Amino acid sequence: MPQATAYASPWSLGVRARLALWGLVWLTLFRPTPKPLSFWRVFLLRAFGATVRGTPFVSQSAVVKMPWLLTLEDRACLGPGSEVYNLDRITLGARCTVAQHAYLCGGTHDFTHPDLPLVVAAIVIGPDAFVGARAFVLPGVRVGAGAVVGACAVVTKDVEPGTVVAGNPARFVKRRGLK
Repeated sequence: MPQATAYASPWSLGVRARLALWGLVWLTLFRPTPKPLSFWRVFLLRAFGATVRGTPFVSQSAVVKMPWLLTLEDRACLGPGSEVYNLDRITLGARCTVAQHAYLCGGTHDFTHPDLPLVVAAIVIGPDAFVGARAFVLPGVRVGAGAVVGACAVVTKDVEPGTVVAGNPARFVKRRGLK
C-alpha cells in the first residue's frame, strides 16, 4: 500500500469516512442485536458491500473491519468475538467455521523498510474448514477445504485441504479422517 510517509494513512479520505460510518453502524445497529438476528447483521454487512451467498451466520460480537472486502458463502460462520481484519479480500467458504476469538489478519508491515509500509494480502478459508478458538491467520494464507486449524494456532502459511494443523507456528498434525 503506498504511503507518503511512515505517519500518513494509506487510505483515502473516502475510505476513512466509510470506515467511520461502518463503525457507527456496527456499534449501534449490529453489536446490540440478539443472537437469532444474524439475518439482520448479514443484511448490514451486505448493505456495506459484503458479498453474501446463501445464509451465513455472523455473531453479534464478531468484528469486521471492511465489509466491502468480505465474502461469506452459504452456512459460513463467524463466531463470538472473532475478528476479520480485512485490509484485503477475505473469503469464508461454504460451511466453514471461524470459532470464538479467532483473528483473520489481512495486513502487516514491511519490516525491512524504515517507514514500515502497510502490506496487505487476501485470506481464503475453504469450504468445511474449521479455524479454532483464538487462532491467528496471517495475510495471504489459504486454509484448504475441510482443514482444521487448532485452537491458539498461528497460521503463517497455507494449510492443505483435509489436514489438521496446530501450534505456533502451526504445523501439520495429521490428515483429517473424513467420511
